[in-house]
Amino acid sequence: MKKLLTTTVMAASLSALALTGCTSTTSTGAVGVDRQQLLLVSNEQVLQLSAQSYAKTMQEAKARGLLDTNKAQLNRLKNISNRLIGQVGVYRPDAAKWQWEVHTIKSDQLNAFVMPGGKIMFYSGIIDRLNLTDDEIAAIMGHEMSHALREHSRERISREYATQTGIGVAASIFGLSQGQAQLANMAGDLGLSRPHSRTQEAEADQIGLELMARAGYNPQASISLWQKMQRASQGEPPQFLSTHPTSSNRIAELQALMPKVMPLYQKSRR
Repeated sequence: MKKLLTTTVMAASLSALALTGCTSTTSTGAVGVDRQQLLLVSNEQVLQLSAQSYAKTMQEAKARGLLDTNKAQLNRLKNISNRLIGQVGVYRPDAAKWQWEVHTIKSDQLNAFVMPGGKIMFYSGIIDRLNLTDDEIAAIMGHEMSHALREHSRERISREYATQTGIGVAASIFGLSQGQAQLANMAGDLGLSRPHSRTQEAEADQIGLELMARAGYNPQASISLWQKMQRASQGEPPQFLSTHPTSSNRIAELQALMPKVMPLYQKSRR
């Protein structure tokens, strides 16, 4: 069975490679992000889906009286975003022309995201509960913007499509039962999707640090941010079953990047 599962997961990977070549959506920057990415679906498809999802999120928040309720907080986020957006050309010049938006939702959730195409959303809880400084907000925003710049959502959709297609083909070829196919699907998730998602998180940390440093925000704030997140979070899952690295590992990796980004920050302050 183990051999059969391995063959199935490999079939998914080979199917993906047969469908398309690999590319990189961004320049390497000072931090050196140069991984080749699997992109099966078009950017236009992903942008359409994300725009619909973002509009729905805003409509629901507005209907409940939760959208952009704190104007001072919203203006604060817009000021930070403007400085970060001014640096995105280092990784991809076209991103400077995206239709960037910034909105807030009144909620206790520790959450923020940037959808493909530059749609930024912050939940008030992550700012208020963690008492974030501007530098710490820039660390979160730069990280989330980096996911959009690297088109990680498009990449995840592509990998899921490739994995499901490959497993379907393998199930037919090798005569897998429904239970075996489900087990193969789980193996594909743990063996491909989740480790890959951790790679995306690491890339977003790297690019986000460079963006904030170039924009004049202290990269050291990323450390204090994750220390706050670590204290606020409870019961982190084992890293090998998580799409995010543990806070302690993330902090160590951020510390290791400081020699690359601190000179950029110091230069921006002159």
